[in-house]
Formats: sequence, C-alpha cells, structure tokens
Amino acid sequence: MDNHRNVIIAIALSFLLLVGWTSAMDFFYPQPEQALVQDKADTPAEQAAIADGQAPAATRHTRTGGLVDPALQAQEKADLKTALASPQRIRIDAPRVAGSINLRGGVVDDVVLKDHMEGTGDDSEPVRLFSPNGTPAQQFAQFGYLINGTRIADDAVWQADGRILTSETPVTLTHDLGDGVSASIRYSIDDEYMFTVEQKVTNTGPNPAVVQPYGYVNRTSRTASEDLWIAHSGPIGVFADAADYGIDYDDVDEAQTITPAGRPSWSGFADIYWLSALVPQTGSAPTATFRALGNEIYRADMIYDAVTLPAGQALTTTSRLFAGAKESVVLDRYEDAGLQKFGLAIDWGWFRWFEKPMLWLLRTIYEAVGNFGIAIIALTFIVRGLMFPIAQKGFASMAEMKAIQPKMKAIQEKYKDDKQKQQQEIMALYKQEKVNPVAGCLPMLLQIPVFFALYKVLVLGIEMRHREFLWIKDLAAPDPANLANALSLVGIQVPQFLMIVFGIGVLAVMLGFTMWLTFKLNPSAMDPMQQQIFNIMPWILMFVMAPFAAGLLLYWVTSNILTVAQQKYLYSRHPQLRAAIDEEKAKKAAEAEAKARG
Repeated sequence: MDNHRNVIIAIALSFLLLVGWTSAMDFFYPQPEQALVQDKADTPAEQAAIADGQAPAATRHTRTGGLVDPALQAQEKADLKTALASPQRIRIDAPRVAGSINLRGGVVDDVVLKDHMEGTGDDSEPVRLFSPNGTPAQQFAQFGYLINGTRIADDAVWQADGRILTSETPVTLTHDLGDGVSASIRYSIDDEYMFTVEQKVTNTGPNPAVVQPYGYVNRTSRTASEDLWIAHSGPIGVFADAADYGIDYDDVDEAQTITPAGRPSWSGFADIYWLSALVPQTGSAPTATFRALGNEIYRADMIYDAVTLPAGQALTTTSRLFAGAKESVVLDRYEDAGLQKFGLAIDWGWFRWFEKPMLWLLRTIYEAVGNFGIAIIALTFIVRGLMFPIAQKGFASMAEMKAIQPKMKAIQEKYKDDKQKQQQEIMALYKQEKVNPVAGCLPMLLQIPVFFALYKVLVLGIEMRHREFLWIKDLAAPDPANLANALSLVGIQVPQFLMIVFGIGVLAVMLGFTMWLTFKLNPSAMDPMQQQIFNIMPWILMFVMAPFAAGLLLYWVTSNILTVAQQKYLYSRHPQLRAAIDEEKAKKAAEAEAKARG
C-alpha cells in the first residue's frame, strides 16, 4: 500500500514539474511586457517617429531574437522597402557588412551581416542588425553635436563627398550650422564590424561656440533575444573596468534613465549572438546612459563634456561603433588591440578561463572534421576521456565504502545510544581501512564545472548557429524531427498547448532513454520510492529539455552513452560493488513485500 502511495506521489510531483516548468520560467525570468505609455523621447522628431512605429502588444521573444509576430514582420518588410528606396543614402559595402547611411540625420540605420543568414534555406537573406527609425525592428546609431545647447535637427540633410563606404574608402558628411560653424562626420569601417566615427566642428565665426559631441544607439526590445540566466540580453557595457550584465530592459523601463557608475570603456545593447556598442575616444570619460523612450524603444547614449570653441578653432572627437556578430575570435582581437574587456560582450560567467579554451578546441575540431555535429561528439569524447580517471577514482572509493558497510552497521548498532562514541569508532574504521568517505563525492563535484562550461560554450557560441548534422539543419535550434512537424507536412497544425507532447524530437527521446539507462546503472541502492522517481524522472526531463538546441541535446545524449559505457566498465572492475548493490536491493524488495503482506 505504501509503495502504491509513493508511486502516486512520485507521479504527481513529476507531473507538477512538467506542467509547472513554463510557469516557473515565466516567473523567475519574465518576458518584457508592453512598455510604459508615457513617451520620454527628447525631441518632437523622435516622438513622431515613435508614434509612427507603434505596434501591437509585445510578443514573446525568441531565444536568438528577431520579430516573431507575422504582422510586424510584414510591416517591417514594407517599411524597409520604402525607407531604403530613398536616394539620400550612402551605400556600405565592407567585407563583412553591407547596408547604407541615411544622409537625412547622418544616421547609420541600415546594416546587414554578410556572413550570417537569417535562416538555413537557399533563399535566406543576411541577418539584418540595423533598421531605420520608425520600422518595427528599428535599430540605428547616430552621431551629432549640441551647439550652444541646441541639438542639430534629426531631419537635417548632410552632404557627402562619396557614394560608397568601403574598408578602403571612407566617407565624410558635412553640414553648415550657420554663424560660421560647420560640422563634419567622417565614417570609416574595417574588415570586420567596427566603424570609426571622426566628428569635427570648425568655428570660423566671430564668436566662440560651446560644442558637445554625442553618439547613441537606438533600438526596440521587440527584436531582443531572451535574457537567460546564463546568457545576458539587453543593455551592456564595461564601466570602471568591470562588465555590467545586471541591467535589463525592465530595469530601464522602471528607472527611465540609468547611468552606470565609472568611466565607460564601451556600452550598448547585446543579444545572444549580436552586439551594437559605442566606444568612446581613447583617454576620454564621457557620460554613458541607458534610456527608456517608451513603446519598447530604448537608447544607449554617450555624451562628451562641453567644450568652448574659440573663433578660428576646430574640435575633433573620434569614437567607434561596433555593429556585428559576437564572434569570440573577433571580439578578442579588438580587445588585444586595446579595447578594454571587449571579449566580455559574451557573458562567459565565472568559468570563462576554461570555457574559452574549450570553444577554441571545438572550433579546431570542426576545422579538422568539417562537421559541427561530429565536432560536438568528438569534444564530448575528449572531455569525458579527461574526466575518466576522476570518475574511476570516485567509483573505486564508493566500492571501498560499500565493502565496509557491514562493519559500519555493526558499530552503529553497538553504539546506538552513544552518538559521540559511534562517530569516533566510525572514524577509526575509516582510518583502519584507509577509506576516505568524501573521496566518492569529490570527483563528481569536480566534473560539474567542466560540464557546465561545455554547456555554456554550446549555448553562447555563434559557431553552432546554422550548422548541419544528419537531419538537423541548425544545431542551435530545436530538433526538427518531431511529430508536430511531420503533421504540418500534411496540413495538420498542432495547437501550441499540445507542443509539449507533439514537439518531442528524436534527440529528446534518445536523451530520455539514455538518461534512464544511466539511472538504472546508478551505483547506489535506493528505496522503492526513490526507485519509482528515478524511473519516471528521465522521461520528465525528456519533455523539459526537448525545446533546447539540438546541439545541446546531441552533447547530452553522447555524454549519457559514454556514462553508460563507463559505468559498465567500472562495474566490471569492481564486481563486489555490483554484488553488494544487488544484494541490498533484493533485501529491500523482500522487506517491502513482507510489509505489504503483513
């Protein structure tokens, strides 16, 4: 009767885990809600642009970002076609970046990444990082000035000295501000994702002018990736020599304006794979601020101190703008060139000293074998191989502990009324038998950071995105081989609330099965309730982990298979442990049966 009750409890707890998973994630990691109605834009032009770009209530963000509402996607496509058809644009054609600069306002508002595609199909287009002001996916950067406290109008049309910006040919925009004051912005771009922006104000008038250069990145959170506990998405930067991952869009909504303390080395907005960031002039200390403009629109700005420019003088300020992919190698290259802690645009966490070498090894294996799925499998073999001596030592320690179990029970029975004496005798037994009671746990604890580091590498590394393996077209996306996708081929659309069942893919099933095998071979004797929970838990975890990236499931499945093989081998090396466990299981089963009959 007790066993039946325990089974019911185990099933109920497992069901609550399964059903409550999404609710728990929404509670602890809530998605951004519709932004505040109050508009905090600074100028009438900005307010009009925001009003034009108003959209339906916020939609759930995808893990990697982008618009998910079909209506917004259609609107974005139509708005882009109109905005980019303007003749007042300077084309950008760099090795890894394409797009254009809008002469109206001198805004960098059209950036696509040549080496990264939106999807995996042959007709897929490059990833669009920047979109013009007023479009549903708006994200853009602008550099300008406050002249005598007045901002240059957003609709001011700048003149250009060229028609195309390449890595070899910079472009200079100029604008006459009147009263003998003129401004220029010289844009150049390197072979990766970095723009250099040289702002210059020349005062040829009779009076001094107060000049204050600034730059900002404006974006909507509608296209933001999910802010995960292991991967930050949102406002980001390095301030006072420390990376700040603690600010999210909700924080900016609540405070309206957040100015991190300390000198900014760089600041902007990050998604899991993409980054747009401002880099101030070397040696300067501008004020960096994150602002909520309302209607899910935010701004990261950087404003320099005001300078009084005498007649006949000029002021030049050189800033930079990064707009591209968070490729670890590229970020580290900029950091090595002097951009402080730019590699921390990827939220590696505590174990980055170990994760980055692991990512390097994964890339190296991929370059050697030519398939990222095989590279993941090979890396799992390498990691498990390196961990095997530790696991073997832990297993041997458990075998030794199992061997002295009868003596320990005898001591516990003999001194059951004297706990202090009981502990003294057990410690003496450990010393006599040369057994360390924590030696079996320590190797397992040492493996935890290793496998967590590998997990983070697969989550954060853009290298896994759109990589194929067998039937999988994108290892960074969920396994497509599931019943829901199969039914969609014949015109049957599975409701979202049933996706928890119909969305289970082949890799998830393999994960559940291999995890069940590892639990079956677990080197410990369990009571009936524990046994029932361990029998059910793998299948519950199968449902929970099914939406994860296929590359992660591939790693887990491979790791589980190696665990099963490892346990089989270690049991063959320590048959006394297997025999002791089987004997104890049989004894407990007999006791349970006798209790049920009695």
